[in-house]
Amino acid sequence: MLRVCQRATPRLQRTGHGPTDFRQCSRTTKPPQKRVIFSGIQPTGIPHLGNYLGALSNWVKMQETAEPDDTLLFSIVGWHALTLPQDPAALRSARDDMLATLLAIGLDPERSTLFHQEHNPHHVELCWILNCLTPMGKLRRMTTWKSRLATSRNAGSEDEVNESLLNSGLFTYPVLQAADVLVYRATHVPVGEDQQQHIELTRDVAEIFNRTFPGQNPLFPLPVYVNVPSKRILSLRDPTSKMSKSSPDAASRILLTVTASEIKSKIRAAVTDSIPGISYDPVRRPGTSNLLTILAACTESDVQNVARTYATRGHRQLKNDVADAVEELLKGPRSELERIRCEKAYLHEVARKGACKAMGYSSATMEDVRQRIGLA
Repeated sequence: MLRVCQRATPRLQRTGHGPTDFRQCSRTTKPPQKRVIFSGIQPTGIPHLGNYLGALSNWVKMQETAEPDDTLLFSIVGWHALTLPQDPAALRSARDDMLATLLAIGLDPERSTLFHQEHNPHHVELCWILNCLTPMGKLRRMTTWKSRLATSRNAGSEDEVNESLLNSGLFTYPVLQAADVLVYRATHVPVGEDQQQHIELTRDVAEIFNRTFPGQNPLFPLPVYVNVPSKRILSLRDPTSKMSKSSPDAASRILLTVTASEIKSKIRAAVTDSIPGISYDPVRRPGTSNLLTILAACTESDVQNVARTYATRGHRQLKNDVADAVEELLKGPRSELERIRCEKAYLHEVARKGACKAMGYSSATMEDVRQRIGLA
C-alpha cells in the first residue's frame, strides 16, 4: 500500500531534503469533474525561443485563465526522451534545467502540478496495458517517428530516414503518450498541430478499453485536442527548417539563457533576402517572414499588421526591432532561470511534491483499471 506523504506546507520552502521515496504518496480524491488539462515536454535542457513561443508560453496562459476547479498537470517526460540515444549525465542535467525553466516562465507549483513523468510508475503500467489493446495498424499510421528521427540526425527531410533506424520504443511511444493522458483521465490536451494524430489515437485507445472492459460507466473520457495558437519559429540560418537545438550551427537558435548582446548578434546574422521592402511571404521570403513571425509573437500582434508597418522599411530596422522585442520577452525568464537552476534542493522538492500530487490522481485511475482487467 502507498503511504501518506507528509503534509505540504502552505508554500514550498527552498531547503535541503534527503532522497525521496515516491512510494510514500497517497491516493487522493479523483480529479474534479471539470477540465483536467495535461501536457508534457521532453527534457531537452534549456529551451529555445521556438519552444517558448510554441508551447511554454501557452501553458502559462492556460494557468492564468483556468477556472478554479480545473486541474492542470504539466510533465517533463523523461521516458519519451529515451526513445532516442541519450547521454545519462546530460539527461540528468537537462531534467533539472527544464523544471527550472517551467518555474522561471511563471508556472506556479501551487496551482499547476509540475512533475517528472518517470517519478510516477503508473504511466508505464498503463502503457503496457494499452499496448496489449492497440492494433499494430493504428501505430503504423503514425508518422511522427520519421520527423523525430530526421530532426535528431539533422536530416534534410524525412525521406532520408527509414525503418532500419526505428526502435520499438520510438514506434510505440504514441501509446505511452496515450497513457500519459489517460492515467489522469484528462479531458483536454493542449498540443501543437503535429501531435493531433496522437490525440486521435488516444481517443481510439480509450474507446477500445471502454468497450473491452465495460462497467457501469466508461472508465476513460475521450480527451479533447486543444489546438494551441503556437508560432512556428524557424532557424535563423536556414529558414526552411524549424529552430532546433540539434542543429550544429549555434547561430541558428536563441536559447532562453543568451544575453542581450548575443540576441542582437544572432538576429543581425539571420538569413533574409535582397528583395526591397518588407513583406510577409513564407514561400518566397522565408527568412524575412520568420523575423516578422518572431516580432509578432513577442509583441502579441497580428503578423500581417506587423508586415504592413514595415512595408517601406529595410531589414536593418526590422532586425533591430526584432532583437529588442526578443530581449524584452526573455529578460525576465532569463534572470529567474539563472537564479532557480542553481537551487537544486528547491527543484527536487518541487518535483517530489508534484509527483505526490500526480500519483494521487493516477492511483485512483489505476485501481479502477486493475479491477476492470482482473488484476485486482
